[in-house]
Amino acid sequence: MDFSFARPTADFELGVAHRLVAAAELAYRRREEVEEVMIRQFHLPRFVFFSDKGTQGYIASDRDHVLVCFRGTESTDIRDWVTDANCELVPGPLSGKVHAGFYDALACIWCSLDREIGRMDPDGKKTLYVTGHSLGAALATLAVARWLDQGRPVKALYTFGQPRTGDNTFARHFNLAFKPFAFRFVNNNDLVTRIAPRSFGYSHLGTFKYFTEKGDFKEEISWWDRFLDSWQGRMDDIFDGGSDAIKDHRIAIYRARIEALLPPILSISEYRHQVRHRRLARRRAA
Repeated sequence: MDFSFARPTADFELGVAHRLVAAAELAYRRREEVEEVMIRQFHLPRFVFFSDKGTQGYIASDRDHVLVCFRGTESTDIRDWVTDANCELVPGPLSGKVHAGFYDALACIWCSLDREIGRMDPDGKKTLYVTGHSLGAALATLAVARWLDQGRPVKALYTFGQPRTGDNTFARHFNLAFKPFAFRFVNNNDLVTRIAPRSFGYSHLGTFKYFTEKGDFKEEISWWDRFLDSWQGRMDDIFDGGSDAIKDHRIAIYRARIEALLPPILSISEYRHQVRHRRLARRRAA
């Protein structure tokens, strides 16, 4: 499959969402496999992997684009991660307060990450995309916030299954600066999107993109409709014998939901038929 980036034509692009959810899923694989896919399918020949004290991800680039992807939390680790989560708020970027554990995790790799971005794009003229799933989504958001503070241009942030990352002030300042270019995908009952708690002062940010229990895509949904949809997911899960909140967090499901929205890929024969049809129509019009 070809995941190469085209010139952006709009703030939100489904094709970009598809590329970035694939990149976020790829972050859970071995370094060698990630690098191979970045080169062969994303056509991003320059690749750097980063890892320090559990914070992992990669950077890939070509002459026009830079992609930064943070690795998240696998479904098998979520229960322990939620139980051990440190929800303390500490001073962070954009004059707000952010999750202490997330900010510490970003700090482990920040200097080397920011230095490498400066090497790949010293003038800030390349199109910079940032993405991540789960914990990786929180780290991606904090990285974008730090680059906003520094004045480095960022084209877009796409996150999947993102926990709340900062307080109301952080969310408000982030939205004022970047909401039209930050897209936060939530799949039905995804547990991780409901932590850290609002009661601790946390708030979500970015432009909300929601998948219902049946996989329908909603860009605007009322609180009541979302509650009913969430309840339907839980009721269905009783009969399926699983944990809906955990299953809905899987990056593979986010990717499947997004791929279901894409137009079908034409076979070679279908493509040739359409080309012949368009040529014939142009001749008749002439």
